[in-house]
Amino acid sequence: MANTETKPWDPADHLRTDEEMAAYLEAALEEGDPALVAAALGDIARAKRMTQVAREAGLGRESLYKALSPTGNPEFATILKVVAALGRQLHATPAASKGVV
Repeated sequence: MANTETKPWDPADHLRTDEEMAAYLEAALEEGDPALVAAALGDIARAKRMTQVAREAGLGRESLYKALSPTGNPEFATILKVVAALGRQLHATPAASKGVV
């Protein structure tokens, strides 16, 4: 039987359009996991070139990599700066009712 060769899958390689990036971030936000949202922002930032995003956000490239890594814990202010640098906006909509009248 032949060996199957695999390589790591990187979401940043598949985020090509603004629409794909917005849908990816929206899906992460819907999960409600802060680490997932930060990781998704990191994937999008890498797709858009991290150095440029860091410069536009007024942050250091290395600190941005660290903050948006799976083990990072960025401050909300950092998240807002990155979202703006990526040309995105966060929106709030009413959550689905949980049986409360």
